[in-house]
Amino acid sequence: QVQLVQSGGGLVQAGGSLRLSCVSSGLTFNSYTMAWFRQSPGNEREFVASIRWSGDYADSVKGRFTISRDNAKNTVYLQMNSLKPEDTADYYCAAGPFAMRDRKVYNYWGQGTQVTVSS
Repeated sequence: QVQLVQSGGGLVQAGGSLRLSCVSSGLTFNSYTMAWFRQSPGNEREFVASIRWSGDYADSVKGRFTISRDNAKNTVYLQMNSLKPEDTADYYCAAGPFAMRDRKVYNYWGQGTQVTVSS
């Protein structure tokens, strides 16, 4: 049984930083692309970043967010710096076979964690 368990998130002021973590079990971690998506009320779930061997980022977070993975710990991270109120959303980690931005190719999802950035 595959599980992706997220931690991190919370409330932070604009300009602050947060780090999200996602620990996986039940899959061959280093064979999967790991990604982060986010969803705010009334909006579709959107791509934030992914990593297979190198990171890929949405334009809205490039230069502020860093995705990384530790294959020995089956964990993917999202370091979020210079946070803005528009980054407020529920954040989800995901695992899939391809390094793509389309959420439909991701087979497994974490439970979600809320990030709120106050102005």
